[in-house]
Amino acid sequence: MTDHKALALEMARKHHQETLAEQGFRPGVTEIWPSGAVLDEADGAALVEAALDMRIAAGTSARAFESQFARALKRRKALLCNSGSSANLLATSALTSPQLGDRRLRPGDEVITVAAGFPTTVNPILQNGLVPVFVDIELPSYNATAEHVKAAIGPRTRAIIIAHALGNPFQVTEIQQLAAEHDLFLIEDNCDAVGSTYDGKLTGTFGDLTTISFYPAHHLTMGEGGCVLTSNLALFRIVESLRDWGRDCWCAPGENNKCLKRFDYQMGTLPAGYDHKYIFSHVGYNLKTTDLQAALGLSQLAKLEQFSAARRRNWRRLREGLDGVPHLLLPEPTPRSDPSWFGFVLTVDPQAPFGRAELVDFLEERKIGTRRLFAGNLTRHPAYIGTEHRVVGELTNCDLVTEQTFWIGVYPAITDEMVDYMVASIKEFVDKAR
Repeated sequence: MTDHKALALEMARKHHQETLAEQGFRPGVTEIWPSGAVLDEADGAALVEAALDMRIAAGTSARAFESQFARALKRRKALLCNSGSSANLLATSALTSPQLGDRRLRPGDEVITVAAGFPTTVNPILQNGLVPVFVDIELPSYNATAEHVKAAIGPRTRAIIIAHALGNPFQVTEIQQLAAEHDLFLIEDNCDAVGSTYDGKLTGTFGDLTTISFYPAHHLTMGEGGCVLTSNLALFRIVESLRDWGRDCWCAPGENNKCLKRFDYQMGTLPAGYDHKYIFSHVGYNLKTTDLQAALGLSQLAKLEQFSAARRRNWRRLREGLDGVPHLLLPEPTPRSDPSWFGFVLTVDPQAPFGRAELVDFLEERKIGTRRLFAGNLTRHPAYIGTEHRVVGELTNCDLVTEQTFWIGVYPAITDEMVDYMVASIKEFVDKAR
C-alpha cells in the first residue's frame, strides 16, 4: 500500500468519526427510522479503497464476496446482482430455461405465492408469462402455512415462491417437503430474513434458489445490490448466463479461454468455431454489480452476527414492553424458528376505539417512523387488476393487513432508549384512546 493510499484511508476513517458519528437521541426530535443502513468507518474505508484502486466493474471484491457469502449461508454458489428485485427476476427466469428440459416452466404454468408481499417477489412470475396463485397468510406470524400451499396445488402448478415475512420464517421445512412430493421448484425470497433459522437451519438453505437484497433497509447493505444463491450447479450456470447478457461462456470479463475450447464450439446454427464469448444461450440481461458495492458488502458481512443480535434484542424489548397493551395484535415467531427480525409488526383490532391511521399519525408526529406491511393485498393494487392470476380461498388476513397493519423498526441503529420511547408512545396513545 502506498503512502498516499494509506493516508487517504486514514482520512476517510477520520471523516466518518468527525462528521458521521452518532449525535445522540433526543425524544421527539431525533428521527427513529423503521429501517436503514448501519455504516461505520471500516465501511467508508472499504469504499474509498475500491475507488482508489479504480475497481469500477465487478472484480476481485465481487468474487470474494460471492465466495464468503455462499459459505456464510451454507450454499455452494452465490451470484451477485444489482438488486434484490433483479435476484427474484433471475431466479424465476432461470426456471423457464430450455436447459431444464421437461422441468422448465412454460407460459401458463402456475406459481404459488402470497398475496401480502412485496411486488418484486410476484412481478417476475407475470413477466415470464406465468400465472401467480395467491394464498392468504396467518396472524400473528404473517406467513402462509403449508396447508395454504397444499390447497393451492393444481394440475399446472410448477413452483412456489414465498418470502419470509419481516424476517419471520414461513414453515419452510414442510413447504420444502410439499415441493419435493409434487416435483415443484421452491424459491425462498430471503431478502428480509438473513440470519433467521427454522428447525435449526438457516433460512435460504431450503429452496432450489434463494434471493437476497442488499438495499439499505436490509440486514447487510451495498447501497444497491442483490444475490442469488443455490447448491444446484445447473441452476447456478443458468442464473449466471441470464445475469451476464444471456451468454453461454462462463469466463469473467477480462478472462479468455478458461475452458480451453473458446473456438471449438458449435451451437445453434452458428458456424463451427464461433467465439464462445459471444454465443448466447438465453435471452438475458446485464444485472451485474460493481466492485465498489461488493467492497462495502465484504465490510458489512463481517458484522452480520452483531447486526442480527441487535435486531433480535430490539424486537424482544418491544415485544416485552408492549405485552398486554389492549387493542393491538402483537407478532409471534413461527414455531421452531429463531427470526433475525426485519421489523416489529402491529395490527390494530378492527373493534378498537381508534384506527390504524390515528396511531400511525401519532407516532409519525413523534418522529417514530412507520411502514405498511408492503403491498398488503397485492390483488387490490392497480398494477395487478386485470392480470391473469388465481386466488385460493379468501384473502381475509391479507385484507386485514391492508387496512389495519403497520410496522416499526428494530434495525441495529435503534438503541434501548429509542425502543423505550416507542413503547411509551404507543402506550400513551392507547391509554388516551380508551
